[in-house]
Amino acid sequence: MLLSADNLQFGFNGGSLLENICFSLNEGDRVGLIGANGEGKTTLIRLILGELEPESGTLFRKSGIRIGYLAQNGGYDSYNTVFEEMREIFAPDIRAIEALRETEQKISKTHEDSDEYRVLSARYESLNKQIAARDSYNYEVRIRTVLNGMGFENVYDQPIHTMSGGEKTRLKLCRLLLEDPELLILDEPTNHLDMKTLFWLEDYLSAYKGAILTVSHDRYFLDKLVTSIYEIERKKLSTFKGNYTKYKVLKAEKVARLLKEYEKQQEERAHMQEYVDRNLVRASTTKMAQSRRLALEKMELIEKPQLPPPPPRFRFTYAEKPYERVLEVNDLRLCAGEKVLLEKASFSLTRGEKCAVVGDNGTGKSTLVKELVQGKNPAVHLGRFVKIACYDQENANLDLNETVLGELWGRHVTWDQTKVRNILAQAGLVAEDMDKKVRMLSGGERAKLALAVFECENGNFLILDEPTNHLDLAARESLEAALKEFDGTILFVSHDRYFIRALAGKILELEDGNVHSFTGNYDEYTAQKQLAKSQEKSGNQIPAPTLSTKPDKAEGYYRSKEERAADARRRTRIKKIEEEIATLEEEDLRLNERLSDPAVTADFALLTEICNRIEEIKRTLDDLYAEYETLI
Repeated sequence: MLLSADNLQFGFNGGSLLENICFSLNEGDRVGLIGANGEGKTTLIRLILGELEPESGTLFRKSGIRIGYLAQNGGYDSYNTVFEEMREIFAPDIRAIEALRETEQKISKTHEDSDEYRVLSARYESLNKQIAARDSYNYEVRIRTVLNGMGFENVYDQPIHTMSGGEKTRLKLCRLLLEDPELLILDEPTNHLDMKTLFWLEDYLSAYKGAILTVSHDRYFLDKLVTSIYEIERKKLSTFKGNYTKYKVLKAEKVARLLKEYEKQQEERAHMQEYVDRNLVRASTTKMAQSRRLALEKMELIEKPQLPPPPPRFRFTYAEKPYERVLEVNDLRLCAGEKVLLEKASFSLTRGEKCAVVGDNGTGKSTLVKELVQGKNPAVHLGRFVKIACYDQENANLDLNETVLGELWGRHVTWDQTKVRNILAQAGLVAEDMDKKVRMLSGGERAKLALAVFECENGNFLILDEPTNHLDLAARESLEAALKEFDGTILFVSHDRYFIRALAGKILELEDGNVHSFTGNYDEYTAQKQLAKSQEKSGNQIPAPTLSTKPDKAEGYYRSKEERAADARRRTRIKKIEEEIATLEEEDLRLNERLSDPAVTADFALLTEICNRIEEIKRTLDDLYAEYETLI
């Protein structure tokens, strides 16, 4: 056992934040810690780390346990280069290798029969075992594996202090992975990661030998990695076996069961009380009534289960429907300073499409969104009656010095205050928030305010840049449901793969200065990416047919399951034809070589048989080539 907590209590300024917290963490456990913003997840982590002391209860930590902790914005400063910083982790390995080499040199200069030789030999053997046990010779391979996987393959020599905050956080995670602690505690580890790095991290952590406790709003990440969910809700901690999807089922079943038990007891108590009230005054039934009353008094009451707090509610509507073609982008050139992000990019959106924009960090996703919203580029054409509503991940359109109520009311001065308050309340902002300055709000509260403002714009074309940032799981799922119900057009940038999977029916991938359009859902998109990757590894350079830089061709692919199945059958048939052609041509070559053999020409029957076979092969090849041309 690495950790255990029994009846842990903690609070601030006389108020209780965590009550009766009980859990245990064992070697190899994979735990996701979830809960709404402000429920105490970070406080529990600080208790585990020893940064805070519990008011009561016990917290056991294994003696000498090595814990690695990644805070949500947990970068660090150093004047070392990236590679130098990672190399410092393996200082004991480097010293052991150097000591082994020194010992080798001394042994070569020492006589075999001397005591010094025996001492050096023993030291040499000990160092060898130490190096083998720690796999010390491969420390540079391990460094490069982690740095490359986390996106630092081209910056080994860059000083760390010159990097951005997001890069420093990723580098801190690299260091933790290389330190290989017994317990790895990660607070939102998927922030600042692009898709490629996310997939790499998931695979790496899946094979990690130590225990993992992670706070994350990334449902896809939780589904793939964790085997248990710890949920903090209303100061209490509940545990559920399974990943996030399983937790949702078990949580619903638990609430339903507790509610049923409570209602059953209340009904039973009502019947017993009714019997007491009716029979207590009768002489013949007084004893039975008293017995029932005593049973009522002794009955252990089931506390009424508290239902989960209501999530925010959003609803997106518009007044006027646009024409079929909502957006047309032709030969767009996009730059950030002197860097060219996109060159001759073309794609289109039709009414009702929900499209995700994906790509590695720095490929220009947010820049593309801003260019579309500005609408000043001649390469960008909006359809008639299109009204754009935009959500900015930085919430830059909010006035930090305005109150929460004034921020929305000031945009809709003809509305009455009750309507404005109701909209803000539905977004998850309580009455106490109304007079707060926007700058005083937490990241999650500010995001909810921005979404309320965004909702009231009534656009028929919604453009969102990282809309799930700062939102807890309940708010994410509520926003997701509202956008799924919206029948207008949506273009969104997101790293939340669960969100993309739930919404997107089309993917725009920004890569190598191009926009590749894919018509299909996220699972189909990732499957095609994996197929293309495996083809590349196997040396097959046939391009995956579903990705294209030309929208007209891309939109013709994979519009239904039947068409995808038909295309799969077509590719299978093409491969089979190619194999049959190669076999027949090889046989034709061998038969023609036999015709020059005198023994064959002297045998009329054999000669006739070979000529007939050659003629048969020719006819078959003609048929195969004709079919091949129709398929390709």
